[in-house]
Amino acid sequence: MPSSRERLIDAAFALFDERGFEETTVDDVAERAGVGRTTFFRAFKSKEDVIFPDHAVVLGAIRDRLASATDATAPVAVTEAARLVLLHYLGEGDRARIRYRLTRSVPTLQAREVASQRQYQQAFRTFVHEWLGGTAETELRAELMANAVVTAHNHVLRRWLRGQIGTAAAQSEFHEAMAEVLRLYGSAAGGTGGHETAVVVLRTSRPLDEVLPALREAVGGGAEG
Repeated sequence: MPSSRERLIDAAFALFDERGFEETTVDDVAERAGVGRTTFFRAFKSKEDVIFPDHAVVLGAIRDRLASATDATAPVAVTEAARLVLLHYLGEGDRARIRYRLTRSVPTLQAREVASQRQYQQAFRTFVHEWLGGTAETELRAELMANAVVTAHNHVLRRWLRGQIGTAAAQSEFHEAMAEVLRLYGSAAGGTGGHETAVVVLRTSRPLDEVLPALREAVGGGAEG
């Protein structure tokens, strides 16, 4: 059985979509969810909070993924961290589309969405700045790359939200968009040793241990060490 928090989220999104955000009260949401007003405020501080119930969790997942990266795996970490956000929205389905419509029409929700995106962007900017060397000279490039990561993600996500592409196409377009971001802004990263970094996007159903030897040979990795 869904938790009271999940029931509140489902009720809120349904009512906001049916009646409008401003026209729906906290009492309406609690009644639809079959709980009391007190239960609502134990789970959420306001109606706005219900629209972005998982923001802190997704932001934490982004930071955790970036924190696990090394200089060698940084490009992959950036892509995978951004992909976590995309997969979250794709997994929400209709809920994400309702949020999209609401944030287009309700100024307070739009402002909340912008603030959330800035937190995502800051996480990427901080990581990329350290990856590039953490100097004053790398601040602008880190800012540009963080902006590009969020912009590329949002471009693909909005196409999906508008029904212009399906879920599979969204994931494919996302990988292409991130490859372009890394081509534009990631080429100067990790350049302390004078080595070039190859960024490879690979789709395969074969086990990874079967693919890696051929991949290393293809990109000129040679023997380890």
